[in-house]
Amino acid sequence: MILFLEQALNGWALGSLYALFGIGFGLVFSTLGILNAAHGTYASWAAIVGYYVVERAGLPFPVAVGVGVAAGGLLALAVDQIAFQPLRSRKAGMLGALITSIAFWIILDSLAGFATEQQSLAFPAASFPSGMIDVGPMKVGQLQLIIIAVLIVCTIGIHLLIQKTRLGAAMRAVGWNEVAAALGGVNARMVILLTAFLAGATSGLAGVLAGAATSNVSFTLGEGLMLKGFAAVVVGGYDDVRGTAIAGILLGIIEVFVAQYVSTALRDGFTYSLLLIFLVARPRGLFGSAGFVRA
Repeated sequence: MILFLEQALNGWALGSLYALFGIGFGLVFSTLGILNAAHGTYASWAAIVGYYVVERAGLPFPVAVGVGVAAGGLLALAVDQIAFQPLRSRKAGMLGALITSIAFWIILDSLAGFATEQQSLAFPAASFPSGMIDVGPMKVGQLQLIIIAVLIVCTIGIHLLIQKTRLGAAMRAVGWNEVAAALGGVNARMVILLTAFLAGATSGLAGVLAGAATSNVSFTLGEGLMLKGFAAVVVGGYDDVRGTAIAGILLGIIEVFVAQYVSTALRDGFTYSLLLIFLVARPRGLFGSAGFVRA
């Protein structure tokens, strides 16, 4: 029973990383209408920048987290303005944005590989909370609890931002129809900039925490988060961060349980089987709006 509970907690922490990344990915799609294949590279670069802040500059891990978050947000902002803004001006549509994002994914991924010399780096163990604490009969990792707490805070904060503030109302208006929102007095350009930065920063946060949790800071870090984060968005619903958070946690728990009790070779198969089921049976996800269609 203790092993079961410990594995459930491991899955919760792992799923929290998927959910945290998925929240950023979902913001980009629901507000900007972009399936951004380059989104995973924001997490990779945030982790790489955070690693160098600790390893080369000798600064504390919380500072590395903050710098990594800023790096993820600024990179997302730069890509949006260089790649996607011209396409929006020309009404190029989702396919043009997807092809462009694939090109930027390859470019940024190659640059990340160059920055890490194609190696897997790791945060020094003493630089972040890596100890264990006793919770009843279980031993729980400090970093796991931090990751879970970060997801809860981010989910509540972003949900309240979207649903209870004027900026959130503007984001929803732009997501529904950018032209109509602009006619209604919304500064669509500013909303797009803020959304791109917030999405990149959230994914950057997931990248730094994942790099510490898995002892893997490399150009491939974001690819795994991208695939599982996308699954969390589809299962949870594109336009509801709460659904993405819950779906990400469920995916993490399923993945850990399958690896523990069935086979490690089948854990990804179970995850994407669930994704296919939702795409066919409930394409709007668990909590997505039935009428959500970006105009």
